[in-house]
Amino acid sequence: MASDHVLFEEEGSFKAGTVLQDAQTSLQVEAASGKRTKVKAANVLLRFSAPGPGELIEQAQRQAEEIDVDFLWECAPQEEFDYTALADAYYGHAATPVEAASLLMRLHGAPVYFYRKGKGRYKPAPPETLRAALAAVERKRQQEQRVDDYSRALRSGELPEAIAREAGRLLARPDKNSVEYRALERACAEARCSREQLLLQAGAFADEHELHLQRFLAEHFPAGAEFPPQAGSDVDAASLQALPAAPVAAFSIDDSSTTEIDDCLSVQPLADGAVRVGVHIAAPALGSAPGDALDRIARERMSTVYMPAGKITMLPPQPIDTFSLAAGRQLPALSLYVDFDPAGRILQRQSRIERLTVDANLRHDALDSVVTEQSLADPQAPLPQADALRALWRLTLTLSAERDRVRGKPEPRHRLDFNFHVDGDTVRIVPRRRDAPLDRIVAEMMILANSEWGRLLAEHDVPGIYRSQANGRVRMTTHPLAHQGLGVAQYCWATSPLRRYVDLVNQRQLLAVVRGEPPAFSRHDADLFAVISQFDAKYTAYVEFQQRMERYWCLRWIGQHDTRRFDAVVVRDDLVRLARAPLYFRLADVPLLAPGRRIVVDVLECDLLELSVQARFVDVGAAEPVPDEDAGEPVEAVL
Repeated sequence: MASDHVLFEEEGSFKAGTVLQDAQTSLQVEAASGKRTKVKAANVLLRFSAPGPGELIEQAQRQAEEIDVDFLWECAPQEEFDYTALADAYYGHAATPVEAASLLMRLHGAPVYFYRKGKGRYKPAPPETLRAALAAVERKRQQEQRVDDYSRALRSGELPEAIAREAGRLLARPDKNSVEYRALERACAEARCSREQLLLQAGAFADEHELHLQRFLAEHFPAGAEFPPQAGSDVDAASLQALPAAPVAAFSIDDSSTTEIDDCLSVQPLADGAVRVGVHIAAPALGSAPGDALDRIARERMSTVYMPAGKITMLPPQPIDTFSLAAGRQLPALSLYVDFDPAGRILQRQSRIERLTVDANLRHDALDSVVTEQSLADPQAPLPQADALRALWRLTLTLSAERDRVRGKPEPRHRLDFNFHVDGDTVRIVPRRRDAPLDRIVAEMMILANSEWGRLLAEHDVPGIYRSQANGRVRMTTHPLAHQGLGVAQYCWATSPLRRYVDLVNQRQLLAVVRGEPPAFSRHDADLFAVISQFDAKYTAYVEFQQRMERYWCLRWIGQHDTRRFDAVVVRDDLVRLARAPLYFRLADVPLLAPGRRIVVDVLECDLLELSVQARFVDVGAAEPVPDEDAGEPVEAVL
């Protein structure tokens, strides 16, 4: 018994050993290494006396490699068979233990050719099945070869065409089973760098800016950011000219870069010192219906995407041109007229669908130094739209004070906006205070319109998409709730329908109320909730992308300076911001200072790929603490 050896299967592989004890149903076996194991008799495939266990495995493996599996498949019986019978037939004599083991190993190692049917028993694959399986194996072999070729090329700094075509998707939404992704992952693992670093080094992107942009486009615009041919060309602009003419000439106030002009204002003096203020909003909902081609485009995009040096509009160029409130034209508008007494109390309100004459497009970046609190207070100071702006400024102060009363505290007005002007590789960052009179006028009138139109929908029991705020948390609902941050009883986004799909939806609901027609969305409409969910997800992603690109250009702005020493502002704890750019970063060695305190920092290193900053604290600024420009209660965007 001591010289009796067995070949057995354990955990999917073949092993051999010397039998120490045979209990019929199980055996105690000692391997060549001296390790002892218990083997079930059902797992024993061959008993032999010679050669030794180790020699048998070694010789059988070597001999198995010499067996032509195609020939073996051809000469095997078509029905199920035992491997020992095929071994005898293949070798033409009673197979030796090594020969039997070698054939068993070859059968077991060719699952495409032979199906395992039990202990030592197999059945050849049918011809059609085998051909298909072999084709799949060949495809896999070719794929693995391409993975290896692409990976090798990437590591050497070359860029395979297939990788170049998929570069954005490989960073944003890769198919992890694809050849390109596997090759990139393999190359990254061997080069010990990130996918972004390797693709940039290989030339998949012109620079870091292109990488950030293409990754975003691959994630959110996988079919490309271009509009389909003729998109929006079916808008019947002629029919819009049949609308009644507005009794006013209006003007807009925007930045010079604004091309989607959503809103205009007008002022009419009334008897006894009262005024009628008009808030006029572009009306693209008049040229589109839920589910039509233009609506599908807008709903897919959900919003215009903004970034320094560019934007991706929600609507195609032709509808924007048709509905944008450009000067010198008569354009369709949804207008809110509110009559105020001299004390700023509302006397009456009315909404109309009309054809608006736009008198001027004022640009606040050109007028901020002209339209100041001092010039507005001086009736002799020359101003564009002088009477209207002075009336709107007085009303802005009154309405703002009332909202502050409701809020229980003044609205923070020391925050800064930063405008980016990119010319090629050069960036200019221009700070703007949010409390400039033109900004405050526009913001207050938009709050007025969004609040009043939210009230109008509620009064007619027509659902809309509202934004509420309680305890600092902003959320979107289909029913009116208070917005504590703004100090209004209800607030809906309805003043930017060229740029936000939520505003376009709300405009359709408002048009139905004004016309006395059934609304597009009824109460508890599941599709309305779907719009909210889709908008929230996309709008959040777009804002995050805008912030990333602004951060990129902030780092480029730093690189344009000869010095690396900058003034900064403490936001809170160790979070600081550069004084002249919206670049936020953590500063580990900053002492405990009050928010708004000016400090001096050295920027040691900027990474345009990771968008990271390394800096160190230098000194406390000479100036006294200034009002916190960043801390405090977040202010809802109203435009």
